[in-house]
Amino acid sequence: MLHKYWVVTSFLSCFVTSYAYADSRPNILFLLADDQRPDAVGAFGNTYLETPHIDSLVEEGFSFRNTYCMGSQHGAVCQPSRAMMMSGIAFTRLIRRPDGMKLAGVKTLPKMLRDAGYRTFITGKWHNGQAAVTEGFAKGTAIMMGGMSNHEAVPINDLDADGKPMNKRVSSTFSNELFADAVVGFLKNYTSEDPFFAYVSFTSPHDPRQPPLPYREKYYAKNLPLPPNFLPQHPFDNGRLIVRDENLGAWPRTEAMVRDQLAEYYGMITVMDEQIGRILAALEKTGKRDNTLIIFAADHGLAMGSHGLLGKQNVYEHSMGAPMVLSGPGIPKGTTRAFTYLYDLFPTLLERAGVAVPKGVDGRSLVPLYRGETTAIRDSIFLAYEDIQRAVRVGDWKLIRYPKIDHTQLFDLGDDPDEMNNLAGDPAQGERVAMLMTELKRWQKEIGDTAALQVKKPLPKYVDLTGTAREPDRHQPAWIVKKYFDGY
Repeated sequence: MLHKYWVVTSFLSCFVTSYAYADSRPNILFLLADDQRPDAVGAFGNTYLETPHIDSLVEEGFSFRNTYCMGSQHGAVCQPSRAMMMSGIAFTRLIRRPDGMKLAGVKTLPKMLRDAGYRTFITGKWHNGQAAVTEGFAKGTAIMMGGMSNHEAVPINDLDADGKPMNKRVSSTFSNELFADAVVGFLKNYTSEDPFFAYVSFTSPHDPRQPPLPYREKYYAKNLPLPPNFLPQHPFDNGRLIVRDENLGAWPRTEAMVRDQLAEYYGMITVMDEQIGRILAALEKTGKRDNTLIIFAADHGLAMGSHGLLGKQNVYEHSMGAPMVLSGPGIPKGTTRAFTYLYDLFPTLLERAGVAVPKGVDGRSLVPLYRGETTAIRDSIFLAYEDIQRAVRVGDWKLIRYPKIDHTQLFDLGDDPDEMNNLAGDPAQGERVAMLMTELKRWQKEIGDTAALQVKKPLPKYVDLTGTAREPDRHQPAWIVKKYFDGY
């Protein structure tokens, strides 16, 4: 039996009004953030963070508060996350394809919408191969094909009439404004009677965390609180403590360093939010807002000092969780805590567009959730990172397994949402641990995950990274290098 989660919606009369749009194919505006934690939205209770335009989508739309990226086979979690969203297929299946996450020949969301008569447009980060862009998008301006860049030196190209890259250049316009300019131009010049699919993939708040100075200073002045699960170092070796994301701060993490990086992170989100406001205003001016389905989501979260971590190479809630909001025709006001994946957007948007969902898709439609027809679309959540971390969640109980060091964590997220009190060693929880391990193995079998949950020779569990040497990557601006590599 599916676990039940309350779905808070407006009165039935609102449903009748909303679903009057259901017979027409809506335009689709997909706004995607990069590395935005699930709690990094003002309307979700973060009183320190200013996101008025995202908040407006939350207030008028439907929020999915237990949304996850399933995981990744490498440190660039954004790549498989986006591949899953665009295909509806679990990354454990996608990695068995010859070109992995590049999606050439895959029935992607933009390709299927394009084939169904939608005018498709892209701006911002793609990260899943040129062939899939050419197949899926009729138009594109300011496309960044790679995974990250300096936000003031963004390598971009446009699409020619054949969908091939042209006009390659490095733009000095700040990334959020650059991508907003592109989609605003698309909306202003859109005259077709056909519906459009506009994919706007921001590179914020992904590092370099370099918002313009006024936005940094705004949040420096707030003396932001530390995450409730802040630690100077992670309590054990999770297998990827030394990766690019983690190198952005010295060990042990200091309170001052985490506060400053949080201020810069929040500044990046507020800058992006302002550009989202510009996009929504441009959409309003077209007269198409009432028939445009708007999605706001992020590809995954980020630790930002939680558990002594800075990156997303872990399966804690702050890193694999993500915000996801739908607003527009047929979408009532409300929220759910049902378990959802980002890749559930794939069948959902196809359904709303009147396009048949292809076979072999792992995602499940969100439509029954926001219509109040069900309170859950799956019983549990499975999470994975490389072959070193596996997790499963059933209800409020979450088990994390680290096979390489033979370590298990068990959290009661109802009482311990910050995942700080490990109950795996409590004899009273033995039966629960066994049940969750069984569910974890069931998931592995279902999605073709072959990672071992036990190894013959476990590695040492503990490591002290104090004083570990770090090198900045080439994308970090000089002031960040000076502050975080030569300073703290």
